Amino acid sequence: MRSSAEIREGFLSFFEEKGHLRRPSASLIPRADDRSTLLTTAGMQPQMPFFLGREQPPAPLTTTAQKCFRTPDIDEVGLDTYHLTFFEMLGNFSFGQYFKEGAIAFATEFVRDRLKLDWDRLWVSVHAGDPELKLGPDQVAIDLWQAIGMPAERIVPLPSSENFWSVGGPGPCGPDSEIYYDFGAEAGCGEPDCKPGCTRCERFLEFWNLVFMEYELHPDGTLTPLPKQNIDTGLGLERTARIVQGVPSVYDTDAYRSWRGSPPSPASRTATPPTQRRRTACSPTTAAG
Repeated sequence: MRSSAEIREGFLSFFEEKGHLRRPSASLIPRADDRSTLLTTAGMQPQMPFFLGREQPPAPLTTTAQKCFRTPDIDEVGLDTYHLTFFEMLGNFSFGQYFKEGAIAFATEFVRDRLKLDWDRLWVSVHAGDPELKLGPDQVAIDLWQAIGMPAERIVPLPSSENFWSVGGPGPCGPDSEIYYDFGAEAGCGEPDCKPGCTRCERFLEFWNLVFMEYELHPDGTLTPLPKQNIDTGLGLERTARIVQGVPSVYDTDAYRSWRGSPPSPASRTATPPTQRRRTACSPTTAAG
């Protein structure tokens, strides 16, 4: 499973084998009653009526490859090796069926057995808790990761800014757990506290977010439980292709090279340190994050 097309098909086929209904990508333009964003920003956005219990989903379990357009990180496009504005998000969704245990087990099986990633290079983050939201640390997720074989030192609690997901305003939301790939100490900043969430370097690349979608966020900032506990995951196709293909940036993956018409240059194989970056010649309308 090396090319972007193979990763996409491998993901969708894997979850079909696990009982998920394959669904096509929804439109980049959200449905008329969705006023949360101008364009579809995540694979879960078309699923919001199902998470909220307002409509019946097409199946209890689904999987999609959703085309997304996201602008909050647009200033980072071309300045680092992984942010884009237009990208594909591979997702598996559970509407009241499996929850944290199932999501973590499926993700572990896919990255270890299908992607064949080195387990020793994988780290995970979990929600550290949030007094304002009246939520404690996600000890359940920590225990599940440890039970499945993730060493405690590679499980990193992070704040809500990193590990609590919503569509950007009122709507379904929940704490999440992200999977990171470690490019090694040679790609890091050298500081003793370098770990997932480090803002000084690009040693760790987050490529899969497991969202434990169990709350509704209201305009006043309060949370109430959703009718069911749901799962929404998002695996970034371009970031995963970068890892699997061993290239220095998402712009050097096969999908980008196919329309750019050139191989990655040897000089680009080492990421530029954050303090030395300059914007590259890439259109923000064809980039992802």
